[in-house]
Amino acid sequence: MSGNPPEDGALSGDGAAVVGAENGSVADNGDPTDLRIGAFSSHPPWLIDPDDLSWTAGIDELRARQRAQAPILTRRRRFPPGVRVVRVGAVLGAAVAGWALVERRGTREQSRAGLSRRLRRAFERLGPSYIKLGQIISSGEGLFPEELVGEFRLLRDRVPAESFEVVRRIIEEDLGKPLDALFSSVDPVPLAAASIAQVHAARLLTGEGVVIKVQRPTVAHIVRRDLAAMSWLAPLLVGRIPVAALANPPALVELFGETIVEELDFRLEAQNMLDVARVLAETGQRALVVPRPHPRLVTRRVLVMERLEGFRWGDAQSMRDAGIDTEAVLRAALIAFLEGALLYGVFHGDLHGGNLFVQTDGRVALLDFGITGRLTETERVALLRLVMTASANDIPGQIGALRDLGALPVGIDVDTVISDLGLDRPPIDPTKLTAEEITAELRAITTALLGYGARMPKELMLYVKDMVFLDGAMASMAPTVDVLAEIVAVIMYFHEHHGERIAHEMGLAAGEVPNVDLDGIRASFGITEPVDHLTYQELQERRDLIRRRMEQHQKGRRRGLFGRRSSRRAR
Repeated sequence: MSGNPPEDGALSGDGAAVVGAENGSVADNGDPTDLRIGAFSSHPPWLIDPDDLSWTAGIDELRARQRAQAPILTRRRRFPPGVRVVRVGAVLGAAVAGWALVERRGTREQSRAGLSRRLRRAFERLGPSYIKLGQIISSGEGLFPEELVGEFRLLRDRVPAESFEVVRRIIEEDLGKPLDALFSSVDPVPLAAASIAQVHAARLLTGEGVVIKVQRPTVAHIVRRDLAAMSWLAPLLVGRIPVAALANPPALVELFGETIVEELDFRLEAQNMLDVARVLAETGQRALVVPRPHPRLVTRRVLVMERLEGFRWGDAQSMRDAGIDTEAVLRAALIAFLEGALLYGVFHGDLHGGNLFVQTDGRVALLDFGITGRLTETERVALLRLVMTASANDIPGQIGALRDLGALPVGIDVDTVISDLGLDRPPIDPTKLTAEEITAELRAITTALLGYGARMPKELMLYVKDMVFLDGAMASMAPTVDVLAEIVAVIMYFHEHHGERIAHEMGLAAGEVPNVDLDGIRASFGITEPVDHLTYQELQERRDLIRRRMEQHQKGRRRGLFGRRSSRRAR
């Protein structure tokens, strides 16, 4: 954090009093008093008083109104919604047509890489809504094809910034004062520019270092217009192109609409920050910190918050050189994420390398709370059951939990699903299957799930996406850690710290929390041998083996196809 706390009774840039140490800002142990209600930094530029935040009035009603907009905005209209759909169709159509004429004729890798590159360029041309959709896809490694994820990562830092004059105008309009009456300095060059907003470093009149998040001037109108176009075009893309077929375009647009509408009001993001900080404090997780939003300087389009600094998340070597235990950092982040999701139903919904970094004391700073998972009580208990039954290899319990989460229809027969998906068979090691056998297994499962009407609810998608990110972080943060031992340790942590509550919420007697089934955990990785040790590197080697086998199979099929075509032409 830049800057020092102000003197007792000093005023912040907008005239709001900032309480100093002598007025009770420091507890008996020397910590700021607001650490009782949130996991914040130890050197506050101001204190958070929940009863003295000007922007929280009616926040719950505001959130409900924003959420209610999503199904309306993504409902497919009978007729195309204006000229925008023509423009979108033309740009995407040109991208697909170019791929069909050029890269599709190459190898599988060339085909998917070419299509992903053309789609990324098309999204760039279509503007903020599509760039944001691409950014969400880019953090979905494991959920979307790796070529698409890798290409769309380029969208994170290729968004042109708004001019500083536009930024100044929005700040002054929303905060109601000239810029120099609020800040002693504002850097005109943004720290980052994204599709929805950009962030500038600044200082309040009293010297505190802050960052200002400013929404792009017309993005709200553009998003609403583009959601209408997306929802009309998405059904036309089903099965048309490989990556879209995997993503299920209509469902993806629905999820995108549910996600982005809340991002358009920064008051909701500021409240998300406080809610996640509260959950971390209540669970005693002090290994993560959340920046404090300003008590007064928050509006729909402007969010002023505490500035935090640290190591880039992926820079594990620099952390180790500074004496930071990267394995402990990752373990703390995982446990805190799981506690928030499973016990409180609130979690950061967009974990990726740009949204968190590690401070010099080893604590993880979380940034960008525009996308936050919020589970209903029914959904939260279902997710808790899903995780606990998975650890015990209770397959009927897992299917029932997925049903209660909304991933499967309400009236579905659990036993039938288990039989149709072959979940009652002994586990299969995919490294011992041929590529044809793996493809057949995946095709059978996919066909059965589609037949059931399976879907990916927003919160479940965010949860899975975050878990995939944390799994991938092991490659740099903890490559030699024993994955099996870590899974058991995390589950036992929950048993020891929250066992009574978990048993109660699962309808079990006290002390009857499901035991860890190590064979089931091995089976979830496709391991049939009774191995007791599995590093992340070894797990990746297994995954790479399967991937290479599938790629070789695809190359063989393509060579065979070309050979048959050549034979026909020769005849």
